[in-house]
Amino acid sequence: MPTDIEIARKAKLLPITEIAQMLSVSPEVIDPYGRFKAKLPLALIDNAAVEKCNLILVTAISPTPAGEGKTTISIGLTQGMNKIGKQTTVVLREPSLGPVFGIKGGAAGGGYSQVLPMEDINLHFTGDFAAIEKSHNLLAALIDNNLQSKSRGLGIDPRTVAWKRVFDMNDRALRQVVVGLGGTGNGVPRETGFDITAASEIMAILCLANDLGDLKQRLARIFIGFRYDKTPVYAADLNAQGAMAALLKDAIKPNLVQTIEGTPAIIHGGPFANIAQGTNTVIATRMGMSLSDYVVTEAGFGSDLGAEKFFDIKCASAGLKPKMQVLVATIRALKYHGGASLKKLESPDAAAVEKGLCNLEKHLENAAHYNLDVVVAINRFTSDTAEEIAVVQKRCEALGFPVAVADVWAHGGDGAKKLAETVVSVIESTKKKFTPLYDWSLSVKEKIETISQKIYGADGVKYTEQALKDLKRIEKLGLQKLPVCIAKTQKSLSDDPKKIGRPSGFLITVREIEVAAGAGFLVPITGQMMRMPGLPATPAAEQIDISDDGVITGLS
Repeated sequence: MPTDIEIARKAKLLPITEIAQMLSVSPEVIDPYGRFKAKLPLALIDNAAVEKCNLILVTAISPTPAGEGKTTISIGLTQGMNKIGKQTTVVLREPSLGPVFGIKGGAAGGGYSQVLPMEDINLHFTGDFAAIEKSHNLLAALIDNNLQSKSRGLGIDPRTVAWKRVFDMNDRALRQVVVGLGGTGNGVPRETGFDITAASEIMAILCLANDLGDLKQRLARIFIGFRYDKTPVYAADLNAQGAMAALLKDAIKPNLVQTIEGTPAIIHGGPFANIAQGTNTVIATRMGMSLSDYVVTEAGFGSDLGAEKFFDIKCASAGLKPKMQVLVATIRALKYHGGASLKKLESPDAAAVEKGLCNLEKHLENAAHYNLDVVVAINRFTSDTAEEIAVVQKRCEALGFPVAVADVWAHGGDGAKKLAETVVSVIESTKKKFTPLYDWSLSVKEKIETISQKIYGADGVKYTEQALKDLKRIEKLGLQKLPVCIAKTQKSLSDDPKKIGRPSGFLITVREIEVAAGAGFLVPITGQMMRMPGLPATPAAEQIDISDDGVITGLS
């Protein structure tokens, strides 16, 4: 069986100008980055077309170490939609170099359901992450410079500065550092650290901004800390927003590429879903909706994280109206949630599948809170048996949810035709209209508790002393009407990663609540959230190489 990169290398890519023409975009309008990548100008966004487009969200059950394949299904579904005559574009997030060199080894789909050129997409791409990193670190430099300045200092209390630096690589040694050592000429010594670039608030801001003007306003609102007199300090107080936005002048434009079958794909932005909103940019989604009849997009991790934030933050903020959800499940993941060990996930076990269906059922129930139809997509693997698949189909049909098997890794769009037909049938017959889970005007506690009880299935919420102090600070800053972006483990519906399946009888514990005023949301933190991952014992980087003639190997 060929690897993903071997399959990708054999594909014949179309010139990016031809991909643009499929979207009725003139080659003169795009900004090419070589022969197979291009930036799309924001002027192409058409709000009237956005209103008419059918937006489909691909989400999943709770993730497992076996992987569920949302990106692969998203790409395969898009190819399948085009094969049945429905003009469709897939809109995805950009991969972070951290996971590429850490565990995954790549994040551009797989098999015959990939976006290309996969090496470029996984490695630097068009430089968006680098621009976000530089913009973020410019603000950090300006903060330390202001702390050092005697004539123009704002009186910032360095103990209150929450703004760290970022770096797009897994490097645990950078989590906690001390800067300003070596004498008075090197700055004010203080404790800080690094997050991975995907966790940057600049990433979250870029992904929620409507245009360049909105981007600058959001950058200006970034909360930095407090002065010694207890008054708040924002990026605008440092006159930072203009220079930061200048670094993002190209990064704000969505990236146009293609799938392995030559259908249009837009890739832009890449925030994590367990600590940020986990979806591509509002601009990219609107771009796809302006140029296509259907758009397939995805949200990170399970529906309790990515989908909830997609609906309650991104859609509510941007006024997007999704038509339906596709919920991805795998037989392997259902076995895991049913108690099977990782070593036995490829062994037939219909009983474990049956037991693990409780997790799928909870995610299906969550869709009802948004008044959206759901189609279950079984992402087929070669180890799946007919008996195991039948268990899932029978339960979905009993619950009244359409279900389709998708074999997109091996067969690309042809393997998604049944799923595509089911999706189109649901969209054409539905009378449902999307509604968010909660009103932003609720109190911060009410918003947290609504998500915890309705989406996670918790009995309630417990707040630490620090979290209660943070609530008072949020009130003082006048930010209580912002939505909440709960940071939670992706491995469980609860805040305990060990509780798989469908846990019950638990409380969600909020340790602290961070302010992301620029992005426009609050971040209640549950459990131990890792914003700078470390490399595993055997990192994927050890398998990645490049030959003397420039051929890359090891990406998957």
